[in-house]
Order: sequence, then C-alpha cells, then structure tokens
Amino acid sequence: MKASPTLTNNLQAVLADLIELHVQGKQAHWNIVGTNFRDLHLQLDEIVDAARQFADDTAERMRALHALPDGRSSTVAESTNLAPFPEGLISTKDATERIVAALEAAVGTMRKVHDEVDEEDPTSADLLHEFILKLEQFAWMVNAETMEPTASVTAPDAK
Repeated sequence: MKASPTLTNNLQAVLADLIELHVQGKQAHWNIVGTNFRDLHLQLDEIVDAARQFADDTAERMRALHALPDGRSSTVAESTNLAPFPEGLISTKDATERIVAALEAAVGTMRKVHDEVDEEDPTSADLLHEFILKLEQFAWMVNAETMEPTASVTAPDAK
C-alpha cells in the first residue's frame, strides 16, 4: 500500500505533535521547581519516553507506506498544534497545566485525523488508538497532581 497525500499529511500532523510533545516534556523536566518536583520530574520522563516512541512508530509507519516523515525542527515548529512552552524555570503547577494542555492538544490532532486515517489505513488508525489511550492516561495522572476534591469526605459515625 502507498499512502495518499491525505494520509501522509494526517500522519505528518501527528508526528509533528509527538515530536513537540517530547521536546516540551524535556524542557519541563529540566526546569520545573516547586511542590511535588520529584513526582512530576519522573512522570515527565515517562511522557517523554512514550512520545519519542510514538513519534518513531509514526515515522516508521509512514515509511512502510512509502511516505516521507519530516521531523526537522523547523517543520515541527511551523506545524505543531501544541502551544509554545516558556523558557526558564517553571513551577510544578504551571508545568502541570502546560503539559496537560500539550497532551490534550496532541490527542486532539489524533482524534481530528482519525476517521480519514481509518478510512484509508486501519492499521495506522490502530496506532492512533494506542497513542490516544496512553496520552489520555498521562493527562489524567499529571492533572491529578493539582486537582482539588470537589466534596469533602466525612468519616462514618463510629458505633
């Protein structure tokens, strides 16, 4: 099978976001400070490793379909759907918000292109399913770091 221009463009959009997610995760990893530093530092390594692997899987799938992946920094910067990550030190709370937004943006791209990808190549859509599952799990877990309970829990009456 040879990828159509539409499939190539859709997978390229996913690739750019995954590469940017990897880079932003490392930027946050190196520069976070504050409460829960170590936990977030370790979580970011997990996200970076997954994003890097998912980017590689995407690029290799593109090559299997005779498409040419473009992971150059200029291409990624011009085409990613992720908001830019700030330079310098960043609090764990701000980093959490930005990383969750980046994860959700990457998933958003995958969901946006999913139906067209699935129509042409269900195997590539299966990869997207795997990526979405893991990235949404990361977003939930990272976001839980700063969430507040909505209701207080009271202890049952002792008898």
